[in-house]
Amino acid sequence: MATEIELKAHVRDSGALRLILMGRTEYKNTYTKEDSYWLNEAIQAENPLKVRVRREERTFPDGKTESVVLVTYKNKEVRDGIEINDEEEFEVQPGPEFEKLLRRMGFKPDIAKRKRGWAFCESQIPEGCKRAITAELSEVEGLGWFIELEILADNSREETVAEGRNRLITFLSGLGIEKEAIESRYYTEMLEDRA
Repeated sequence: MATEIELKAHVRDSGALRLILMGRTEYKNTYTKEDSYWLNEAIQAENPLKVRVRREERTFPDGKTESVVLVTYKNKEVRDGIEINDEEEFEVQPGPEFEKLLRRMGFKPDIAKRKRGWAFCESQIPEGCKRAITAELSEVEGLGWFIELEILADNSREETVAEGRNRLITFLSGLGIEKEAIESRYYTEMLEDRA
């Protein structure tokens, strides 16, 4: 199980930030991500688990495209505006058949989210994108533009999280974005608040 250490921050000028990212990072792909969150009310009280089904389309610099359906569930926590998530993710095909299974298991669709944008990673890390900070400049439908920064760690120990948090804050600052722009709420919470 990978531990994600991540933050997201509001972006005022997505065009200017995209140019900064293109100059300072390695461009990976453009993407569209359509997420549907599923929950089972019968088990929700004892285990607040939401299952995310994501339909993702990516276009790479060479023009190749890729479409995947990913299922994700996480143990989520927010510490000082930084998300620490223990995540399990796997690919399914076909997606609609998996959603039929979820319905048969008593899950119902809860909330949907759609975002599009560009993905980048630090280019000066010897291990490549696997240990680098990944950055996604995303427009979330109904919420606006955000920069999402993430590090995958081997564990969620305090010292690992503190080191990751410092790297993310330093990287964010290098993009010209102040700590005050960090958004600690999950997108799903923000979308529910709008409803």
